[in-house]
Amino acid sequence: MLALLSLAAFSQTPVSPDEQAIRKLMADQVDAWNRGSIDDFMKGYWQDDSLQFVGKSGVSYGYVNALRHYKQTYASPEQMGRLFFTLLKIQPLSPEYCFVTGKWFLKRTVGDIGGYYTLLFRKIESQWKIVADHTSG
Repeated sequence: MLALLSLAAFSQTPVSPDEQAIRKLMADQVDAWNRGSIDDFMKGYWQDDSLQFVGKSGVSYGYVNALRHYKQTYASPEQMGRLFFTLLKIQPLSPEYCFVTGKWFLKRTVGDIGGYYTLLFRKIESQWKIVADHTSG
């Protein structure tokens, strides 16, 4: 999986330190998920009541709500499966914000699932955090 996230390192276009940091954060999320640690997976998200999630159930707010949702929806190793991210585009919007588009896939014994995501990253106290997540699937 790290190879998928690191492909830009071998491309002709130089990768900015901000893009490298976002790619590392997302690779760390994949590693945490595949170890079965939702708590570590969530370290990539802004721990704030304003964190926004948009999914098939609508819009929800708050880090605690997002963590609770993940733990309820993916309560067993069979439900979690193995996570794969494919980054399609990382678009800097400003020194403080970056927009990311990609695909996600869970390989699971209870049935594979996947879809697309758009993430809004914000640099908070010198660290990139996901402040808004729109996931389909």
